[in-house]
Amino acid sequence: MSDNLDLNLLRVFDALMDTGSVSGAAERLHLSVPATSRALGRLRRAMDDPIMVRAGRGLVPTPFALRSAGRVRALLEGAAELLTDTSEGEPPTWRRSFTVRINDGLAPVLAPRLIGRIAGEAPGIRLRFVPDDSDHPDALRNGSIDLDIGLAEPPAPDVKVAALYSERYVAVVSAHSRLGRARRLTVEQFCRYPQIAPARARAPSLIDDALERMGRSRRVIAVVSTHAVAALLALEDDVIALVPGVLARHLVDRQVPVRWHEIPLDLPMVTVELRWHRRLDGDRPSRWLRDHIMAAASLGQPATPSGGAH
Repeated sequence: MSDNLDLNLLRVFDALMDTGSVSGAAERLHLSVPATSRALGRLRRAMDDPIMVRAGRGLVPTPFALRSAGRVRALLEGAAELLTDTSEGEPPTWRRSFTVRINDGLAPVLAPRLIGRIAGEAPGIRLRFVPDDSDHPDALRNGSIDLDIGLAEPPAPDVKVAALYSERYVAVVSAHSRLGRARRLTVEQFCRYPQIAPARARAPSLIDDALERMGRSRRVIAVVSTHAVAALLALEDDVIALVPGVLARHLVDRQVPVRWHEIPLDLPMVTVELRWHRRLDGDRPSRWLRDHIMAAASLGQPATPSGGAH
């Protein structure tokens, strides 16, 4: 085996073993597929083994890779513990990078608040925000992310959880549209007007279930990548975008010409939570950042009509 093997290559190995594909590993590590493929080539040369071989349309690990997977994971976890040993000194002296996976409906609100809170206190702290294209805890385990902020999920046994807040999705419309001038949104209007739905959102299935119980349905004319894009499309006349209430309030506060209505259905609250791996539980900088996130996420109570449509 070559000695030209670094932690980044071991992270690629670990992701390949977990996902069973180059594209899956690339998504897990937030790399391009060509970059991950090149890393697999370097792994093969460094380990003198194919690592993953073609089987039909997919890839399967070699016996060597299977034998090595546990040791590689242990090395990565040990390295992560070493890298997080920065408890000495005070925040102004810390030099640390944190990768935060965050729900896109919260990112435009929380990220600037968080940056503003920590910039003066710890200028050496660097935050990297990545989208929540997956809620799998392996990214916390292998160190590719440090913190995960998103909708509540059943926790893994090695993942710590803290609830940030709970609220409901709301319907965002152009302030200059007929719906924007309406005092409230009716079920009839909700079903009749075209809607923009964000991908990977929990609200659509909850809404469709509630409408089905009423013998109704809605008109979804487009599915877009993020809540923010959905909200921007709501600037067009008579289009409804479904977004978290915290994002709707943020847009109104920033004088974006939109208004929001409560969705006229009996929908459950959704909870946004903060997750981290247990190895970081006692790490002082991580705990300090978690405290700041908790404070920055004190975004008020769930959306009420006084904040949007009057």
